[in-house]
Amino acid sequence: MIVHHCKRSQCMRATEVFTPGQTPTVTFVRDHLERREQTLRDAREQHLLITISGPSKSGKTVFVRNVVGADNLVSITGAGVQSPDQLWLKVFHQIGTTVPTTSSAESNSSTSGTGGGKGQLKLFGSGVELSGNVTHASGSKTVDTVAAVGFDHLQLLIKELAGSGLVVFVDDFHYIPREVQKQVAEQIKEAIDKGVEIVCASVPYHSEDILRANPDLQGRFVAIDFDYWDAPTLTRIAERGFAELGLNVEPELMAAFAGEAAGSPQLMQSICLNACFQLETRESRQPPLDVPHDKLFIKDVCSRTSSTDFSSTVEKLREGPKTRGTERLNYRLADGENGDVYTIVLRALAADPPQLRFTYSQLLARIENVCETTTPSGSSTSGACLHIAQLANDGQSKILIEWDSDNEILNIREPYLLFYMRWSDTIVRLN
Repeated sequence: MIVHHCKRSQCMRATEVFTPGQTPTVTFVRDHLERREQTLRDAREQHLLITISGPSKSGKTVFVRNVVGADNLVSITGAGVQSPDQLWLKVFHQIGTTVPTTSSAESNSSTSGTGGGKGQLKLFGSGVELSGNVTHASGSKTVDTVAAVGFDHLQLLIKELAGSGLVVFVDDFHYIPREVQKQVAEQIKEAIDKGVEIVCASVPYHSEDILRANPDLQGRFVAIDFDYWDAPTLTRIAERGFAELGLNVEPELMAAFAGEAAGSPQLMQSICLNACFQLETRESRQPPLDVPHDKLFIKDVCSRTSSTDFSSTVEKLREGPKTRGTERLNYRLADGENGDVYTIVLRALAADPPQLRFTYSQLLARIENVCETTTPSGSSTSGACLHIAQLANDGQSKILIEWDSDNEILNIREPYLLFYMRWSDTIVRLN
């Protein structure tokens, strides 16, 4: 078939239309966000702390960036923060403010020793005393620390950002340890009172962490709740993008893609982009191409979207931790195979309908469908969830799976991992 490409002045590339991981333009769906946008603007005018709760990859960051403006947003994460000073240092690094800092580097040194020293540094027109130490420990991190004695990071934050129009966006606030959250919340209250704009984001079951950490924030904050996107809203991403690219896609096919996106707009963008690649449509088509609803096409697109190779990760999860000589119980599965609790939990996570967040009761219901009759005990299942999260995240640069033992909620934070579990044969093969 001969495809006539559009005129260059009107042509858009598929990668410009569907933009997983970036802020969309053509496919930015905001109708359902208008009320939240106004709430955010009103809260900024009142100089209130803004808390945003929503699942991973549900569009929280894109939402804030769109309202505030990319140039006005200072994005940091609560991951790895062990003190308020560490949190504010992340802000200073983003805005280019030079301060006495703490740096660390990985090392496998087999020696042990400590050294220290003091000196003077001219900072902001006055002498600031610095103390430093270097620690080496076998099998652990080498930490080179330079700390300003009496240096007040909070006051510098206020001096740099109060009334500046810049907004500090603290993502994953719930990753900050509970004992540190209290100190951070107290400093956030003071910073807000002095004119610093701060937005804190967390997952839904930790949405009130900052209020628990400092009840004095009651009346000084506005909560904006997100949830996974529903299928009709996700479908609008497909409708706008495919129309722009000259693809007449049947509604049933777009609905199927929306179902596979599991409520994640980022994943929906990726599925639609891979559908374009599968159709060899890398820029707008002329004349338009009709794309019927076809199950084989859905499989091809989803397999293509799952191109990130998580095979070694999934194999680790399937094997579980070392058993120390004790064999795990095997259970008869509904398809006639046998599997232990780790196989069963992974199959439950990968089952229909696609889902990224599971309450304990939802997971147990899926496990009942995976097993023929007998199912693993509750303690065995929750223990497997804990170990699956630990094994998935070990050695990773970001959290893949999160198990909240307090609330008994399992959250797959990396949508592409779910895709791999659903569209590769790994779960079936690793019995």
